[in-house]
Amino acid sequence: MGENSMDNQVQIVKLNGIINTNNSQNLRDNITELQESGAKIVLVDCQDVTFMDSSALGALVLAFKALRATGTKLVLCSINEQVRILFELTGMDKVFEIFPSQDEFHQVVLSKN
Repeated sequence: MGENSMDNQVQIVKLNGIINTNNSQNLRDNITELQESGAKIVLVDCQDVTFMDSSALGALVLAFKALRATGTKLVLCSINEQVRILFELTGMDKVFEIFPSQDEFHQVVLSKN
């Protein structure tokens, strides 16, 4: 039973490819829909993202705020160099908790429970 309740608390969103104006709204919708799932944490896995622009970042921030309003945390993992630089330039690396990998995320989260 124990492990299963953990799974329900974490929803993982895997992103891939290029995230820009064309699909950032979609990204935001996909993440904010997870509020319904009752997850405590939404993990956005960016391992397969090749490029992200400022509209993607804006979408993540809006999703982050929407989730926070319902008590859900949005965290990221596995961001590439380009995304990291974008986050650092905009100060968003201070807003989001960013984990090096999904494994790292699970270790931290499991150790807190």
